[in-house]
Amino acid sequence: MSLLTGRPRRAAALAGAAALGLVLTGCSGGTSSAGSEATLVAYSGQAGDYQINFNPFSPSRIGGFGTIYESLFFFNKARVSDPVPLLGTQQSWNKDGTILSVTLRDGVTWSDGQRFTAKDVAFTFDLVKNNPAINNTGFDGTAAAVDDTHVTFTFKAPAFVKGPDVLGVPIVPEHLWKTTNPTEDVVEKPIGTGAYLLNEFKPQAFTYGANPKYWGGEPKVKKIRFVSLSGNQAGADSIAAGTTDWFTGPIPDIKNTRKNFPKYDAYTQWQNQMVLATCSSAEMGCKGPQTDPAVRHALYSAINRTQLNKLAFQETASEISPTFTLTPSQDRFVSASLAEKVAPMAAEPEKTAQTLEKAGWAKGADGIYAKGGQRLSLTVEVVTGWTDYITAIDTMASQAKAAGIELQAAQSSWNEWTEKKGSGNFQLVIDSLGQGPAPDPYYLYTYFFDSGTGAKVGKSAGNNYSRYANPDVDAALDSLAALPLDDQAARQPYFDTIQRAVVRDMPYVPVLTGGTTSVWNTAKFSGWPSDQDLYAFPAVWSALDAAEIFKRLKPQS
Repeated sequence: MSLLTGRPRRAAALAGAAALGLVLTGCSGGTSSAGSEATLVAYSGQAGDYQINFNPFSPSRIGGFGTIYESLFFFNKARVSDPVPLLGTQQSWNKDGTILSVTLRDGVTWSDGQRFTAKDVAFTFDLVKNNPAINNTGFDGTAAAVDDTHVTFTFKAPAFVKGPDVLGVPIVPEHLWKTTNPTEDVVEKPIGTGAYLLNEFKPQAFTYGANPKYWGGEPKVKKIRFVSLSGNQAGADSIAAGTTDWFTGPIPDIKNTRKNFPKYDAYTQWQNQMVLATCSSAEMGCKGPQTDPAVRHALYSAINRTQLNKLAFQETASEISPTFTLTPSQDRFVSASLAEKVAPMAAEPEKTAQTLEKAGWAKGADGIYAKGGQRLSLTVEVVTGWTDYITAIDTMASQAKAAGIELQAAQSSWNEWTEKKGSGNFQLVIDSLGQGPAPDPYYLYTYFFDSGTGAKVGKSAGNNYSRYANPDVDAALDSLAALPLDDQAARQPYFDTIQRAVVRDMPYVPVLTGGTTSVWNTAKFSGWPSDQDLYAFPAVWSALDAAEIFKRLKPQS
């Protein structure tokens, strides 16, 4: 999954990203018997012993976001739905999109007994704005407490698209944080409004206890223990041993989890759109065959995605749209003018040949296409140890060779791989395009296709490391930034413009939508997300989503 970093040309907030390979050490944890006092044991991918820090703004925090510190609303990334009220109960924009008004929940108290008011909200946003190191959402407005239960956020320009970021910031108590350094202080005794309190901390595990005075009612799951293990294999072993109740990560033979472990089930949700990202623009200094759009389209049609899914991803991946709208949850955003809504799952060698030959490429004696003395040979950058992606490249290389394209992998460390991406010193990179704070394609488009987050080769780029630049796309993004997120009719023409360009130019070659798989104990707890009720993105390391899941779960009697 790609880490979202960079320099947006408008104040579009960047959603943080996350969990890659798990290289962990520690000890295993046990579970208590089922029933009302059952402890839920979760493994989130802790690397080594925990270092206590429950500062919600710190990049080294180990927990507390969502469970202890709440935001105003919860946005479900797993499907298009209305925001869920938390500390806020109502929210609305003025017609110009410059003022966001929020009504707060009355009668809420901090876990130390102090009353929660709008002053805490205004203080939190002043704290964020005045400390750039923690202002991950790019908040540039002004927050003001109207009275105890009403707060307004004022912006200099239309800011409809900033709503999900603003409403998702963790709120902290002014009476404690006015003397706290939010960028440096380690919080050992967190005070929040959430459904859980910190009960116990040890380097190998920490435990939450249910908050008996929670405004939403004391949760049914009374204790949650987060443990550290020694890696993915240890996580899978703990499922086999019945000592972990929720693990988001790979286990062997995922499809037969219920058969192999009758007390468990596995659930996969698709969020991260895997791509062969190209250094696409010769004008920006990119060099290689991949700067030809015909080559990018040829690669797109050369991939046998069904075979790739089976060999590299245990069939946990799913279809991908060339528009990069998540399918099927964002299908309503796909332009009606596009004939191909999803990428073909089978290879289309005739289409590959037709595309290349129309662009002047001719197959050589070695079976590989060439043009102007340049063989169609491409190198794909990948991080050493990313075994699924390495297998994916090997599989695509075989498929591409059959279509007359040579692919080869270049493995390097995370730091080297990241430097190559940022500087533009690559031809292809296998990566994923991450989603934003809400289930809306605007955020992915502004992260990865906005020319303001690109740069010339040799300069450091942000999210748009393909160096894609299209003034029509930039103008459409500017227009979308000024429109309400729920005005589908007004927004769709701009999505149409972006999608036509994205599909035509294809700076990121769509591969598959990667699946995030959780394995959880259905014998001990009920209420897990499902196809019928996908109320949160089901990943234990996705803090705000996990907090909503903890509140929904019930111990089995």
